Amino acid sequence: MNLLRRLSTIGLTLALLTAPASALRAANQDFVLVNKTGYDIAEVYISPANDKDWGEDVMGKDTLDDGDRVTIEFSHKEKECVWDMKIVFDDEEEAVWEDFDLCKVREITLRYEGKRPTATFK
Repeated sequence: MNLLRRLSTIGLTLALLTAPASALRAANQDFVLVNKTGYDIAEVYISPANDKDWGEDVMGKDTLDDGDRVTIEFSHKEKECVWDMKIVFDDEEEAVWEDFDLCKVREITLRYEGKRPTATFK
């Protein structure tokens, strides 16, 4: 199954952090993505770890500006825990993180250390 169809099936959506936490019934894999890289992020791809296709950009037409955060939400039906993430900065540089457990991670903060992007997971 291609990732685009899988993303449609799991209903992966983006939501701004404007809704109160009590109003949100989070799926196990929902997480907050925080951009502290010093650069704007143009594209974000989330894929199950065993999938070789990145599919569609979950940011759509939006950009995640430096210093901003976004909640990435999954369908309550999704059971997969281990995921990969690829980001594309506005200058077209890319970074990939593999095999992180979204059933345990609630926040991912992206930074630049030296000349390479890094991520911390909470």
